[in-house]
Amino acid sequence: MIDAILEEDKTKPAKQRHTAKRIFDRLRAEHAFPGGYTIVKDYVRTATLRGREMFIPLAHAAGTAQADFGEALVIVDGVEQKAHYFAIDLPHSDDCFVRAFPAETTEAFLEGHVRAFAYFGGVPTSILYDNTKLAVARILGDGTRQKTRAFSELQSHYLFADKFGRPAKGNDKGKVEGLVGYARRNFLVPVPRVNSWEELNERLLEQCRERRARRLRGHPETIGERFERDRGHFFRCRPVRTKPARSAWRESVRCRWCVIARTITRCPPSTGIATCW
Repeated sequence: MIDAILEEDKTKPAKQRHTAKRIFDRLRAEHAFPGGYTIVKDYVRTATLRGREMFIPLAHAAGTAQADFGEALVIVDGVEQKAHYFAIDLPHSDDCFVRAFPAETTEAFLEGHVRAFAYFGGVPTSILYDNTKLAVARILGDGTRQKTRAFSELQSHYLFADKFGRPAKGNDKGKVEGLVGYARRNFLVPVPRVNSWEELNERLLEQCRERRARRLRGHPETIGERFERDRGHFFRCRPVRTKPARSAWRESVRCRWCVIARTITRCPPSTGIATCW
């Protein structure tokens, strides 16, 4: 009878669910229960714990990443405005990259990836996202994601795998959620006053480097090994000629990756491989 009551409570408002005392009263009134309150209370507590969502510690594989956007106030050229900063975290080594933009747009999403890959010196094997509209056009009935064209092109260019968290479950990508809060509290307090977005991003890049250096100084052996393992699993540039999108991207005949990255290339100069063919 207790199990039936608790199961029915799952469909009721949280403030109108049975307490152990109320269940005990009903058992006595409706079923002439001869036992005491303690045994009912102990059973209800055990049954409630069994029904809770369980969590286990995560072990993050080397070379994987998590990405998300955060928001914070900044003052750029004397004007207070909201900055949308792209954050990407490497859970295995806890290395990070943060870059701010005036708006959370497709262009910002793409450029954030390009700049992050240049900072890390490679491309993670997989990246975990929430179900942002910048990457997911629609979630189908079977749970698969229909990706946006821009995200599909980014992924096909850099060859990383994608993963998406459950809707409204921020704990699926807790590392980057923590990085978003850390960057707001440590990189953007007090509210930055800068002359341009380029100056703001130079500050953020320097703070990412300082954070990495502090971790290496504090744990030179373990953290250094984790950094190396992460980079050892990154994708390196491959001598494969791909056909980029040559549509009128910002009125340019170049591919969108050259336009977004500007001076950043996908491959090191030593390979002799151009970014745009």
